[in-house]
Amino acid sequence: MVIILCSILKCGFNRLLKRYGLFCFLILVNIVNCQNIKVDKILCENRVNPIGIDVTVPRFSWILSSRSRNVRQSAYYIQVSNNKERFESNTLWESGKVESELSVLLNYAGPKLSSNNKYYWRVKVWDQNGKPSKWSDVGLWQMGPIDISDWAAEWIQVNSENSIEHSSPIFRNEFKVLKKIESATANITSHGLYVAYINGHKIGDAYFTPGWTSYNKRLQYQTYDVTAMIQKGYNAIGAMLGSGWYSGNLVWEGHENFYGESLALLLQIKLNYTDGTSEIIGTNKNWKTTTGEVIDSEIYHGEIIDARKRKKGWYLVGYNDDNWEPVRVVNYSKKNLVATINEPIRKHEVFKPIEVITTPDGDKVLDFGQNLVGFVQVKIKGKSGDHIILKHAEVLDKNGNFYTENLRSAKQENKYILKGGEEEIFEPNFTWQGFRYVKVEGISGMINPEDFTAVALYSDMPKTGSFSTSNELINKLQHNIEWGQKGNFLDVPTDCPQRDERLGWTGDAQVFFNTAAFNMKVDNFFSKWMRDVEADQLENGSVPHVIPNVLGSNASGSAGWADVATIIPWSIYLNYGDKNILKQQYKSMEAWVDYISSQTEDYLWNKGSHFGDWLYYVPENNDNSAETDKFLIAQCFYANSVQIMIQTANLLKKQKDVGKYTVLLNKIKEAFAEKYITEDGKLTSDSQTAYVLALNFNMLPENIRELAAQRLADNIRGYNYHLTTGFLGTPYLCHVLTKFGYHDLAFTLLMQKTYPSWLYPVTMGATTIWERWDGQKPNGDFQTPSMNSFNHYAYGAIGDWMYKILGGINTSEKVNEVGYKKIILTPYINNNLLLKSDLKDQLTYVNADLNSCYGKISSHWKKSGDHIKINITIPVNTTAELHIPADTIEKVFEGKSKISDSKDIEIIGTTVSSVIVVVGSGTYNLIIKN
Repeated sequence: MVIILCSILKCGFNRLLKRYGLFCFLILVNIVNCQNIKVDKILCENRVNPIGIDVTVPRFSWILSSRSRNVRQSAYYIQVSNNKERFESNTLWESGKVESELSVLLNYAGPKLSSNNKYYWRVKVWDQNGKPSKWSDVGLWQMGPIDISDWAAEWIQVNSENSIEHSSPIFRNEFKVLKKIESATANITSHGLYVAYINGHKIGDAYFTPGWTSYNKRLQYQTYDVTAMIQKGYNAIGAMLGSGWYSGNLVWEGHENFYGESLALLLQIKLNYTDGTSEIIGTNKNWKTTTGEVIDSEIYHGEIIDARKRKKGWYLVGYNDDNWEPVRVVNYSKKNLVATINEPIRKHEVFKPIEVITTPDGDKVLDFGQNLVGFVQVKIKGKSGDHIILKHAEVLDKNGNFYTENLRSAKQENKYILKGGEEEIFEPNFTWQGFRYVKVEGISGMINPEDFTAVALYSDMPKTGSFSTSNELINKLQHNIEWGQKGNFLDVPTDCPQRDERLGWTGDAQVFFNTAAFNMKVDNFFSKWMRDVEADQLENGSVPHVIPNVLGSNASGSAGWADVATIIPWSIYLNYGDKNILKQQYKSMEAWVDYISSQTEDYLWNKGSHFGDWLYYVPENNDNSAETDKFLIAQCFYANSVQIMIQTANLLKKQKDVGKYTVLLNKIKEAFAEKYITEDGKLTSDSQTAYVLALNFNMLPENIRELAAQRLADNIRGYNYHLTTGFLGTPYLCHVLTKFGYHDLAFTLLMQKTYPSWLYPVTMGATTIWERWDGQKPNGDFQTPSMNSFNHYAYGAIGDWMYKILGGINTSEKVNEVGYKKIILTPYINNNLLLKSDLKDQLTYVNADLNSCYGKISSHWKKSGDHIKINITIPVNTTAELHIPADTIEKVFEGKSKISDSKDIEIIGTTVSSVIVVVGSGTYNLIIKN
């Protein structure tokens, strides 16, 4: 580079062209002029260009890139404008140049924002040497209706005496546009689910809107830019509603109408004209309604569509609605309306049948090869009145027959009645199924698999993680974990997606959160759900088993389930650096801990009904050796929630609370020791889960912790290297073993293939995580059908250990370092099996990646002969502490040079088995030579 630059000065432009050629010269100019730091991506409220937010102080984030190493931000400058084209002349607010490394969740600090308005923003930064970036691309956000007065539309519904239970009413109206449109924004919500149209085009691409919340307290609306859908002159707008969670069947025993009996619609479009005026078109008494082709629709049971009843063109201009009925205007509250902060449910992967099966019972069954959640789209041609029924199941029984007993009362079937004539395409509107297999009824003759397409539906959270190894079974386990998450993250974190349940069980969600945060960007998803946790929290502070709460006030307060109130807010903070979630949830967290305290005697939580270590392993002889005292478990989670309160109060500078909870925590641990630790140092429950929780939550005096870890290890060996833990013990099991020096035992548990283990379902052909360790037994028999889901993500919590330990990706938990601002890389490369095994069970490589709030983190390692290769990538504006598994610095190289000679790598220490270094941003390819 220096030689070429000197040539520019000495030789002049023309001679340089002759010597190096135009192409090389252009490359040179690009290199000389390129900036050291670049703003790659910008986010407002954790989303790209969000529209319809009601946050009055939006937060800005950005991701940076650079071709150089060790690059960090030293300052930033944010600008906000009212006009994208005339950005600078319409500047609303400027931060000025702020000396700071902060690049995640910075507050807007300008004038008050107005309802429905669009705002544009951009940011530039400076690197550590004071060199500026270019301005980022311009992003935008749009406010939604902030105040009740912003809603000019009225709630409308069908006249109740004419409504048909579970049928889907349709509504329509027309309006005329006389002036040129500058922009048009629709805000829509409903009691029940909705799909809306303008001039025959569907508004948006989301499913099951407005989503599921605690409707009586929080009802989401969605905002859409519909400018391109509005035409000059007459326009038609229509909507169809479905029962959904609002009035459909929920929970067990045919419970319906949990939130209300009548479906209703609230819709308005704000038209902004180029002359500066505006107009609102909304639902009112002028709308009309009738029923259409969806004659029955329920989440659990499926949908019936009769194409003969389709009102052709009902959402188009000029449709004759003389026979339709006037709507009923109702005065439902608008005080509970809130903007949507999480990603909507959308269509994703599609699958074609891999096989058409004729079962021993003679059924025609399609195998899609993957247990998924969504529906099947079907193409069919036939006579008017012909029908096709699609029934859905997760598994076939051991004889190869269609199996639905584990669905309990859920029918999970869609029926389509043909209009006749041309080929028709059907898919449901307001329901979904959990399935791999579909039984087809109503078709005679051969089934053409090309006529059927399975479509996966789940909340549209960006994929953030990837994890792969040299072992195919582990890769399949990771696949199953991801698909368990996809299938159960439909606006709320459900326990299962197929039977008559599909509820937001709090325990399942909290044990799986950390794994979920590796796989996908779940901060918006869980921030929304935690607001419903607070909304449905009982007055006494107890937290319901499921959120939204549809089980009633008596179903609450179980240890490990209700602790979701403290565990998930703290976990969001650690993973995403979002302090606001702790401010938002603090009262809820505090109320939960106060409730526990009200249930104690002498600081022992010994009251209430608890699930305990749900679905732990029960030996065939039905002995209770793996059972754990439910109150021992409760005491551990009590301590953990109080510990989180100490950390949260300290972070939020609530020092009085820090003192209060510190004293309380000491009392809780003293009570635990007196009640649950025997004179010889054992726990009164001599189970794996008891020792795991006591060690993980620091319940034991330091002088007996090593002994407790040894007892845990001995217990596992006593079960022939099998786990016995349930929902609450499993997430922490391998972490505790690794922490206390039993990593090889943890790795052996991961690689165990026989029941109970993580890989046993994989060997049985599972494509998702099972609810039970033995959902299907080795002889093909099924577990108890009343509780035997084959898509239940809780045991997938092992993914957290796989990413953090095998992959080595961790965040520092220190203040100002959370959210992967400082990365701790601790890959465990020497993983030894304690059982006889094939060589293929030994890991020769692991690749772990995570797209964090700062950018992509990579931690890859590979054994190659007597060398180990470690390749890491660290995002701009972060640092990483890397623990290299080598006993001496002299064995570690980057390329041909020792790392001790590198100016980019700082060696900060060594241990018996590792070299510890600190690196800045960039990619590093290291070799350990043995």
